[in-house]
Amino acid sequence: MTVELLGALANIITLFVVAISAIAAVRQLRHYRDANQLQAILSVVHDFKASRLQAALRYVQVELAERMRDETYRAELTRVGFVDSETHPEMVVCNWFNEMGTLLKNKLVDEATFLDLFDRLTTYYWGLLAPSIALLRRNRGDWQYENFEYLAAAAERWRAANPHGRYPRDARRMPLPEAGVESGPPSGVEAATPGVSAP
Repeated sequence: MTVELLGALANIITLFVVAISAIAAVRQLRHYRDANQLQAILSVVHDFKASRLQAALRYVQVELAERMRDETYRAELTRVGFVDSETHPEMVVCNWFNEMGTLLKNKLVDEATFLDLFDRLTTYYWGLLAPSIALLRRNRGDWQYENFEYLAAAAERWRAANPHGRYPRDARRMPLPEAGVESGPPSGVEAATPGVSAP
């Protein structure tokens, strides 16, 4: 073999090793990205379960419409400055959805995964909170809670694209009893005793 042929062969082998290394690096980066996405969504779900947010969600659902009839309560939302979340628990909910919208907009949380979990909740609470947000924007501008708005718009688009959810088409569905009909475990299945695991 000539020196030129050996040099060319060494270059080809080097190129092959570099290509294999690049493929391995891309796979590793994908693995890190997936791990980061999983950690991000687990953190979102954990934050969602926090008692303060859950209490604020209940407040918005049950009490806010009645409180919004109070002129003083509404006026507190139009004033520029701090809105006390103790008096206005809806701010806790607006802030959480706004933070989630920021994460989605900046692609720090996977949009499909987040919306698979929270699309209906997002649009539902946007509808409940839109009057409050309108008052907040009156003297603060349209940027107030714009990432919550972005999230709600993304949720509406997602729902339009997935009107029946994203249940895998080839996966078997579980039978459900008729609404209002009590049922026990399916035939052939024994009822579990609390605190005792099945063998």
